[in-house]
Formats: sequence, C-alpha cells, structure tokens
Amino acid sequence: QVHLVESGGGLVQAGGSLRLSCAASGRILSINYMGWYRQAPGKQRELVALSTRGGSTHYSDSVKGRFTISRDNAKNTVYLQMNSLKPEDTAVYYCNADIVESNSSSYYWGQGTQVTVSS
Repeated sequence: QVHLVESGGGLVQAGGSLRLSCAASGRILSINYMGWYRQAPGKQRELVALSTRGGSTHYSDSVKGRFTISRDNAKNTVYLQMNSLKPEDTAVYYCNADIVESNSSSYYWGQGTQVTVSS
C-alpha cells in the first residue's frame, strides 16, 4: 500500500510564501512523476506543476515564475515553493504521483492541504 502525505498548507497574506511537501511511502520501486494539482471551490481540479523522474518540470501558466517544484528522490518527496501568492491561488492542493510497484505503476493522490491567501 502506497500513501502520499502532504504538509505545509495554511493561511498567508497576498505576496507571501508557503512551501508544500508531499512524501510517498510504502512498497515503492520507483516514481515516474510527482506533481501538484489544486481545486478551488466550484472549480475543477487543475494541474499546477509536475516533475518527471528525469528532472523535467512543467508549470501552469498561472503559476509560472512564482512557483517552483522540486524533488528529493532519495526521500520520495516532492516540494512546491510558492512565492508571490495571490488570493486566486486559494485552493486545496493535492499531491499526485505515478508510482511503480512490482510489475505495474499506479496513480496515487494525497489527502489535500488547504492554502488560503488573504487580500
């Protein structure tokens, strides 16, 4: 059984910063990619950023230049450094990972962490 546990959410004023962490644990052989999604009230879940096993990264246009995704492969952990936060960044942030167990890979989701940015 694989688990993703997020931490680091909270309340911050506009212009502030937060750092999210997501640690994967369990019977993990390798992790193909790890990423962050977010879902605001009344909106669909959207991709924020992802990091591939090879080190490539991708960001949504709305966070490019403000957010940075990074990974510690030895710890099976992905981070999201969020700077210059805006009220529209308010959402529940979810970690997502494509994890290889034995002969196949599966997508896993974390439980979500709330980020609230006040104006």
